[in-house]
Amino acid sequence: MLDSVVIQEYKDGVLTLWLNRPEVLNAFNRDLANGLTEGIRRAMTDIQIRVVVIRGRGRGFCSGQDLSVALDERAGRIRDIVREMYNPLIQAMRDLPKPIIASVGGVAAGAGMSLALAADLRIAAANARFVYGFSGIGLAPDSGASYYLPRIIGVARALEFSMLGGSVNADQALALGLVSKVVPVDALDEETEAFALRLAAGPTVALGLTKRAMYEGATGALTDALEREALYQQLASESEDFKEGVQAFLDKRSPQYKGC
Repeated sequence: MLDSVVIQEYKDGVLTLWLNRPEVLNAFNRDLANGLTEGIRRAMTDIQIRVVVIRGRGRGFCSGQDLSVALDERAGRIRDIVREMYNPLIQAMRDLPKPIIASVGGVAAGAGMSLALAADLRIAAANARFVYGFSGIGLAPDSGASYYLPRIIGVARALEFSMLGGSVNADQALALGLVSKVVPVDALDEETEAFALRLAAGPTVALGLTKRAMYEGATGALTDALEREALYQQLASESEDFKEGVQAFLDKRSPQYKGC
């Protein structure tokens, strides 16, 4: 497993996917993209997995596309790289009915920043740096960046950030709303685990429906959102976690959710 470019670690309902190419700051190649997609798809079918965490080994989260690979593939194949490497991963992350946390230490650049944006929640170490590097090498955004970035920080900010090749530190990312929380570098492990375990202890069905409703509601009409809320609320109310939540409220105790 230590030789794998993506290491999967499972504990207490949390699947951590470690990007394991530290010698190149965890830059993307096909094996890394495929390994991440495989991990997300595992979480889709394994009911024991209730939360996914994506992290990078070494000094960085992910420095983006391995440009030596991109040059080897030639410019005419860039479209295929995006379609075959990145699109399945980003779509799988969106489709997963469970929370995904990006735990960012060090640099998250280009497609690495896009990967963090495609997570549902982001926690950053104080040394985190988000770099939108596409325009700096003559490329347009990919890996879902054009979808997620304007929804997180607004269209005007997203255009400025992407066209000028912006870079922000952890505190600036927090102010922009790019991350949920900034923690000291030596506290990232502990804070990420606590964040993940809190979600893993929650009502998994309801959290999955919440994720789906928020993403779908971001682009639809109010009437569609209202009807969708009625449908998803019905689905949530049919779960065992709903029954447990109500009973725990009546009993004046903490609920013990089972994720079903």
